[in-house]
Formats: sequence, C-alpha cells, structure tokens
Amino acid sequence: MSLLQAARKRHATKAFDPSRKIPENIVAELRELLRLAPSSVNSQPWHFVLAATDAAKARIGKAAEAGYPYNLPKILNASHVLVLCARTAISEAHLEALLDKEQADGRFVNDEARAGQRASRLLYSNLHRYELKDAQHWMEKQVYLALGTLLLGAADLEVDAVPMEGFNAKVLDEELGLRDKGYTSVVLVGLGYSGSDDFNAKLPKSRLAPEAVFTEL
Repeated sequence: MSLLQAARKRHATKAFDPSRKIPENIVAELRELLRLAPSSVNSQPWHFVLAATDAAKARIGKAAEAGYPYNLPKILNASHVLVLCARTAISEAHLEALLDKEQADGRFVNDEARAGQRASRLLYSNLHRYELKDAQHWMEKQVYLALGTLLLGAADLEVDAVPMEGFNAKVLDEELGLRDKGYTSVVLVGLGYSGSDDFNAKLPKSRLAPEAVFTEL
C-alpha cells in the first residue's frame, strides 16, 4: 500500500474491536514514528504516555467520564491509547539536554556549530516565551505535528486510529501526575482495529475539491 493509499483509506475510528490487539513489533514502530516526528527547531517539547492494559486504559478513561462519556468506549476498547502531552514550560535544562543529545548524535562538527544551533533555538523559544507570549500554544502546535505523523503512520501500518480532544485534561493530568513532571495532556489517540459497529469505516471519505483548497501562484 502506498502512502497515498493509506491516506485515502484512513478514517477516524468510531468503534474498536476489543478482541484484537496490535502486535508488539507494530507498537514499536508507532513509538518510533512519534520519537522521529518533526518539531520547530527540533524543540521536541513533548512526552507520550502509552496505555496497553485494561487497568491503564481505565485510568485514562476517567478523563472521558468527567464530561465526555461518548469517548469512553473508544478508550476502553482500543488496543492501545496514547496521551500526547506538551511541556508546561520551555526550560533551560530541556534546551541544554537537546544540545547534548544532538552533539552525542554527531550533528555538530565543532563548538561553533553547537553555539549556532543554541542561538537559533533560543531565538525562536525566546520569541514565544517573552515577545509573543504564546509559548504553550507554540509547544502544543509541535505536539500536533507528532499527531499527524502518528495518524498517517498508523494508516500505513494498517492500524486504525482516532484522535480525541474530548477529555478532561485537568482530571487526566492529576490522574497521571503530569503537571508535577512538567507536562500537560493535549490530545488522546486510540489505536487498534475497527469493530463491526464502526459506522465511519463504511462511509466514503469526503474532502473539499482540489480547486477549493489549492491556489497556484
């Protein structure tokens, strides 16, 4: 299946088959896709929580029970659920950790290259921290880049998925102790295989026509 075929095939799964589980080797690929996702100036301002057991999914389900009960079956019946989180602050420690990892991975040919990367990343992070004052929104936008990578990658691996913004982030952050660790939940993703009652799987995909979404200059 080509990537374009995967994009045409994928849909937001409305009901999962609880008896089907994603093989561990496929889960490993999905995890790696998230780790490799792009972010502005390679800032990687995220953390991902993976739930595979019934007990773990029930903990995440508490956030749906608190105002979004329609998403609870998708959480409990999915093979796996991912919580995509954003950092609550752009810390100096995180910025230095990024530089150290890039250096260990051989991205800097000399000290000047490291200094250049540090200056470039500070330019953008300080812009959002101190001038635009939208650092949280900026970091969450990076999380959505990771979400797009995950959804398309899952389709290519023939795994069904559904992103969910309908959950109580305060409840989930408290349940998982996220804020104490410097994170906050942004979006959930149920992963697994479509069930027989997944009505959306039977509907044709609908998107606006090319001439409505493209302008050629």
